[in-house]
Amino acid sequence: MHKYILLTLLIFSSTVFPQQALKIVVISDIHYLSSKLATPGVALQNFEITTGRNTKELHAVLDKVIANLHSYQPDVLLITGDITNHGERDSHIDFIAKLKPLTDSGTRIFVVPGNHDVNIPNSKKYVGDTSTPTYNVSAQEFAELYSPYGYGKALKRDTASLSYLAKINENTWILSIDSNRHKEYKTSSISAGKIPPKTLRWTLEILQEAKAKGIKVIAMMHHGLVEHMPYQAVFFSDYLIDDWQKIAETLADNGLKIMFTGHFHSNDITSFTSSKGKTIYDIETGSLAGYPFPYRLITLENNTLNIETEFIKSTPSNPNLKEEYRQKTEQIARRVAKSKIQSMDLPIPSDLKNTLIELVVKMQLLHMKGDEKLDKEMLQMIEQLSELVGGPDADFSTFELDFPPADNFLEIEL
Repeated sequence: MHKYILLTLLIFSSTVFPQQALKIVVISDIHYLSSKLATPGVALQNFEITTGRNTKELHAVLDKVIANLHSYQPDVLLITGDITNHGERDSHIDFIAKLKPLTDSGTRIFVVPGNHDVNIPNSKKYVGDTSTPTYNVSAQEFAELYSPYGYGKALKRDTASLSYLAKINENTWILSIDSNRHKEYKTSSISAGKIPPKTLRWTLEILQEAKAKGIKVIAMMHHGLVEHMPYQAVFFSDYLIDDWQKIAETLADNGLKIMFTGHFHSNDITSFTSSKGKTIYDIETGSLAGYPFPYRLITLENNTLNIETEFIKSTPSNPNLKEEYRQKTEQIARRVAKSKIQSMDLPIPSDLKNTLIELVVKMQLLHMKGDEKLDKEMLQMIEQLSELVGGPDADFSTFELDFPPADNFLEIEL
């Protein structure tokens, strides 16, 4: 009888059962500003006009997302940086309090810092007529505050950065890579990012160990790993890690297939294939601090990653949230584009400069939402500019604003 029991146990232990689906949510770039640091007055009014962000409305957006997730009951929530407005200690503390309903219901949360989160020299509060300095957090304090959200139960910690490795389940690890340059901050934060050589070596050791053990690794960091739009490395290099092509190639060749990112405030997915034919996906999630307020709902089951995107279109206090913030974003984008293009002193007529400005604004709004398509008006603008940019024989008919694959709804075979 004992032999039969032993044989039965051996048969069941060697049977491969389908893995239970893992529900993952990704949010990014919340830029949370504590109510303690933002009270009605001239200072707050100036801040909100400059940034286009209404603090109370953004709190309502976050509250709605958390309520939605509380109903959805994800297994894991990933937060890919820029948690706070500008590294304020009170903002970190109050944001962590906002997460309590999710942690109480069993959701495991993992964070990675953004360039606005750690060691910010000029953190401010907006109380009264003038903004004034407030307390920030050091790298050590960040890890202590977010101990329940990755750092406290990490399998491994990188000694050169705030990177860590954690276990999601027996088959899956989450690799959180700190791509920020917070050790270099002097008077303000630095938007650009990099992965230090020591951190990259640490990362590759983890990927090799995971391969030997047959464990899936999904990774996240704040900065983009690869380009998400044409000429991003030329015009928006601060939103990619330094030496991005070499690092993307290295990570792909060492078996990493998924990298969740943020920073660019756009909802976009881009794939990169190395010279050895290995593909890695950079899944960038837009900001909850502005249009179009996206977050990702992801299911990992067996070897398939299914990605869906939700957008917050309204809050109880503002049913027209989406359109209001689209208009705010358009105004700010036009102001920035106009300033940048005029500073370039291009030798073109003013009407073509205006056309270029409007094209840049339209492209930015489309890119922020993802799955962008050129409409008839944009194609006409490109045609107007084509002779200036490429000469009379230039062909822009095949120009693509969006790199494949799809941005908001996608299934990836791992």
